[in-house]
Amino acid sequence: MSNLTYISPFFIVSNIKDSVSFYINKLGFETQFIGPGEHPFFAIVGRDEISVQLKAIADDIKPVPNYTRHEWARWDAFIHVIDPDLLFEEYRSAGVTFHQSIKDDEDGLRGFEITDADGYVLFFGRPM
Repeated sequence: MSNLTYISPFFIVSNIKDSVSFYINKLGFETQFIGPGEHPFFAIVGRDEISVQLKAIADDIKPVPNYTRHEWARWDAFIHVIDPDLLFEEYRSAGVTFHQSIKDDEDGLRGFEITDADGYVLFFGRPM
């Protein structure tokens, strides 16, 4: 049986350059792919073992973060972090704005939330 290695969320974005810039400049990700050609509309950004796929489809196709469909659908991605407190401090020192500060939540998780350039909510944390 083959082993699964990771999952990469796919987000529809408004502007590929703005979205890539957010992940690189705010969250310390790197561009793994951007294309095609001179007018890119698709990118993969990543840090360590995780990646996020970003695609600008058309002006009339807008991002739809989970929380816009139901208030209980808080996140668009859960990014497992061994030490969420350390990453929180790294991001705080870099001036990142938080959707939710670091805390222990009612689901038994410790972590924090960041909203990206298109409104997607990323949870960085781990089970307690």
